Amino acid sequence: MHQLDFTRSDRTQHPVLGVPVDVLDWSTAVARICDWAERRESRYVSICDAHSVVRASRDPVHGRHIAGADMVTPDGWPVAWMLRRLGHSRQQRINGPDLMERLLVSAEARGLGVYVYGTTDRTLAALETALRKAYPRLKIVGLHSPPFRPLDDAEDAADVARINASGAHLVMTGLGCPKEDRWMFEHRGRVQAVMLGIGAGIDFHAGTVARAPVWMREHGLEWLFRLSQEPGRLWQRYLVNNTLFVVGAIGQFARHVAVHPGRNRASGD
Repeated sequence: MHQLDFTRSDRTQHPVLGVPVDVLDWSTAVARICDWAERRESRYVSICDAHSVVRASRDPVHGRHIAGADMVTPDGWPVAWMLRRLGHSRQQRINGPDLMERLLVSAEARGLGVYVYGTTDRTLAALETALRKAYPRLKIVGLHSPPFRPLDDAEDAADVARINASGAHLVMTGLGCPKEDRWMFEHRGRVQAVMLGIGAGIDFHAGTVARAPVWMREHGLEWLFRLSQEPGRLWQRYLVNNTLFVVGAIGQFARHVAVHPGRNRASGD
């Protein structure tokens, strides 16, 4: 199979609230990840929504974890919308659940091994059942739910050895933000696979959490659906952080217009 040579020089990024986000489309994102995976390169992909952008802009540690990623996708319409307004008019929303689905399709076709790390044993069991039904030829090489506490060095080394021995090409993590970005940052160079911070996308594919109807996703209302499901856990993420994102976005866009007068509408990417 012809190998594409994607290097960091091919990468285009634009800061959103000071956080570098990749400008790319679906085909480029999937092709790039699968190329890395086929070569079992140790890389990681951060899937960055408004919550993660706000957190990274205010927390230098999380900001370093996001900035260190080999790919930062614009998850959530607010992030994609900002890139469009800042000059990349065709920017698509590259979100976790749909990226996971597209990668599973490609992994099944290419024979790539998939490992899922994180979430709960119950969710992993449901996920395995769902994936084997939807993707009968998919190579599921491992599923592991680590303890919900910091691992000691021996436990961590055992997890890394287990992942590498499995022959995984893609490691999809469900550790939540900001833990999964920290885990990927700390394990690049140790885990010989492409790591992806899928988060709640794993729950959606497992069927343990309902996803918003398509019309809500297409109109940027998926956050409202999720908030209605888990208000106690998600109210701060969506109400507080989304407000902070909007305030920051207004300021950044105003500065952009001041520097580029007459270019209020994006001209292309």
